[in-house]
Order: sequence, then structure tokens, then C-alpha cells
Amino acid sequence: MEKIFELLIVFITAYLIGSIPTGYIIVKTFTGEDIRTIGSGSTGATNVKRVMGKKWFFITLLLDAFKGALPVILAQLFTSTFTGIGLLPVVAAIAVILGHSKSIFLKFTGGKSVASGVGTILALNWQVGLMIALIWAVITYSTKYVSVGSIIALAISPFLMWWCKAPLAYIGYCVLGALYIIWLHRSNIKRLIKGEENKVRE
Repeated sequence: MEKIFELLIVFITAYLIGSIPTGYIIVKTFTGEDIRTIGSGSTGATNVKRVMGKKWFFITLLLDAFKGALPVILAQLFTSTFTGIGLLPVVAAIAVILGHSKSIFLKFTGGKSVASGVGTILALNWQVGLMIALIWAVITYSTKYVSVGSIIALAISPFLMWWCKAPLAYIGYCVLGALYIIWLHRSNIKRLIKGEENKVRE
């Protein structure tokens, strides 16, 4: 019973932290606009850039990554059950990306969990997290599509986690997280196929 209680506490806490709508708060505070009514309707950094420019794109990106990493780090530091298989940090990571994409504070709307997802991976294994961030940056810069960089970087993450000999639970999380985040990008994929996807820079 104690183990189940600790698991629930980790999940709920991480979900609530993940649900903090960083992009929404920033845009609402400085412009009074609801970012969900602008562009793609996402609360993520790419949509924030459409409203407030490159500076706030990077600020939102970093805040969302921090939001992703924090609950995972807390789970690693303060939980006492399932430590051998790394289960509770993975539960925290899953809850974070669910919270970011389905925020309880925004009637279960949100972003596409890329930055927060990378933040969770950084907290689970910093080497893999850095490699994923670098892959995302290179592909996004070269293709000019944030969605392409995000999809490819997250799709590669399970293989990098395996290559770094991470616990099986971490590899499994990267598989599930990549599938979920790619699913959240399904409208972007359709626009890419049609040649209608917005570029991050011209």
C-alpha cells in the first residue's frame, strides 16, 4: 500500500507541475491574448514565437524543459520504492508530458510536450538529453521546421538511451514518449506532407 501511495503522489505532483501552462501565462501576462486562439493553438514555445518573437521562444523552451526535469529529479531524490528499476522517475516523466499536453488548468489543452519531454530525458540521463537537444537543434536549423526536428529527435531517443545502457524503464519511457509526442504532431505531419507546414524562420 505504501508503494502505491508513493507512486500516486509522484504521478499527481508531476502532472500538476507539468500542467503549469508556461506559454499561456507568458503570452497572457504580456499581451492579454489567449495563445490557444493563435496560430496552431498550442501553448508551446513555437507558438509563443509567433506572438512574441525569438527571445520568448527560447525563454519558454527553457522553462518548459526545466518543468519537465524538475519532477523527475525530485522523484530520483526523494522516493524510496522501486528504486532498482527506476520506475518512479519514469512515472514522473510520463505525468509531466501528460500534464503539459493536457493541462488541468487549461481544460485539458496544452502544448506538444517536446521541450518538457527533452527535460525529462535530461533528468533521466543527461548525456542522452544533451544528444537529443543537439539533434533537435541541428535538424530544426537545417530544415527550418521545428516539427521535423522534434519528431526525429524524439524518435531516436530510445536508441540513444539503449546505447548508453540506461535502465529498461528509461528505454521504455522513451519509446512511449516518442510515440505520444509524434501522435501529438499528427496535424504537423499532415501539413508537412501537403507542403503547408510553417517554417521557424525564412
